[in-house]
Amino acid sequence: MPDAEGLALARLAGQVPTLPPGGGGDVIVEIGAYCGRSTLYLSYGILAALGDVPPGGRSPSAGQSPSAGQSPSAGQSPSAGQSPSAGRPVVLSVDHHHGSEEMQAGWEHHHGEFVDPGTGVMDTLPTWRHNIASAGVESLVIGVIGDSQTVATSVSCVAGLVFIDGGHGSQPAWADYRCWAPRVALGGWLAIHDVFPDPADGGRPPFEVYMQALHSGAFREEHELHCGSLRVLRRVSSGV
Repeated sequence: MPDAEGLALARLAGQVPTLPPGGGGDVIVEIGAYCGRSTLYLSYGILAALGDVPPGGRSPSAGQSPSAGQSPSAGQSPSAGQSPSAGRPVVLSVDHHHGSEEMQAGWEHHHGEFVDPGTGVMDTLPTWRHNIASAGVESLVIGVIGDSQTVATSVSCVAGLVFIDGGHGSQPAWADYRCWAPRVALGGWLAIHDVFPDPADGGRPPFEVYMQALHSGAFREEHELHCGSLRVLRRVSSGV
């Protein structure tokens, strides 16, 4: 995730506390975490909006990406007239941590250092846990380890923000959308990463999912929140 897109995601997360508790203002769902870069952007977006700083954390200058023990200066205070909820939203970070299709051996984005030598399978969970702990945001993040479809059948929540950045193949992308887009609260946001209108720039499923959400009538585009391949929609009616 490029820095500009991460900072845009953090600004979006910073708006979630303006929603009412129980009406989406207390939950952010992240589908696909890898090593935790987007998890940190989401977490620090919340903290920045509430005027808080994590224990041991600091805010690097704009444009720096979050790393262990650092917070991106990415959030914005709620607009005048808006009041954040008394509590902080938690980030439910859903990932099986075995990597998506393009991260497997022989594919473009494979990183062999994340392969567990005992199982021969990718496992980014230890790195994710280390980064979350080192950044001081464990109190804001709940790691939910498992396939997103399986988790969706067991977890009941209304979310102020659902951020989809899981597998980009057709089956996982559509499954993530169908399982999690209905969880977005009225007035909340659905953000989808790696949306490329031009097929030459990237795979089609995230773009197709985005267009389906838009054509459903349940969401409207939030053009001012778009950045790079990050697309954002706001729920305006029920039904997906």
